[in-house]
Amino acid sequence: MRQVKRIKPLLALTVLAAGCGSAQGTTPPPSPPPAGPPAGVSVSLAQWRSDEPAHALQVAVRNTSETPVYFADVQLVTESFRTLPPRRADAVIGKTERTDLPIPYGAATCSPGALPEVRPATVVAHVATGSEPPHKVVFDVPHPDPLLARLLRDECSEFLIKQAASIEFGPDWKQSGKVMRGSLVVTRRGPGEVSLNDMGGTTHYIATPRSRPMGLLKAGARRLEAPVELTPGRCDPHAFAEAKKAFQFPVRAAVDGGQERVVIVTPPRPLQDRLIAYAMAACGLGS
Repeated sequence: MRQVKRIKPLLALTVLAAGCGSAQGTTPPPSPPPAGPPAGVSVSLAQWRSDEPAHALQVAVRNTSETPVYFADVQLVTESFRTLPPRRADAVIGKTERTDLPIPYGAATCSPGALPEVRPATVVAHVATGSEPPHKVVFDVPHPDPLLARLLRDECSEFLIKQAASIEFGPDWKQSGKVMRGSLVVTRRGPGEVSLNDMGGTTHYIATPRSRPMGLLKAGARRLEAPVELTPGRCDPHAFAEAKKAFQFPVRAAVDGGQERVVIVTPPRPLQDRLIAYAMAACGLGS
């Protein structure tokens, strides 16, 4: 009887040990750390005018070597902007001072009360040279990157203003001769006095506020209307075919007398269509 009692624990331990060994055997090996960039290959960040309304930028690749490098995909990684999935590149880049790979970038990471400092950034890519399969490579972006710093500042400045109030094109716009007249509408969202200081034009339209500053949304007020006139800024036919930033109007505003910040205000699509038709007619380009 004693022998039987001793054997059972031994059998249990043997089975348990075998089970543990089996579990350890199925554990996948850890992923290898990202490799360094291929010799002579570096990246920087850039942005074309057409990238701005698309919330995109360019990964500018420089290859000083004689070896072509295949980029399967690219991705911007930084705490300053939300990380998006990798963007497929499928590009072979030979010796070059600059070849651009376009990527979108995520929304800025903003905080209430103050503008954040730009954080370090990397470009993560899967690359290959020769016949090797693509592998993960991390490119350091020189810090602080001036483009990311500007994009973060602009987006978070807009965020701070929009915490207090929304700024939008009003619903009523009417043509008077060669001028379109309407208003910007400021609507309360949070506490604070909102000073609407100025409105700038775009590549295609001249904006002329009735007064500067345009108005003050007082602490107890819910809504403010500020009259504005728009006129064509250029009348060449090519301009209307390349209207990538035609409707991104910079509006300068401040909360509680603080630092003036810029908010980009875009009219809704039906009003954009009306403004294009108006400008073409005012320029004598209509059919």
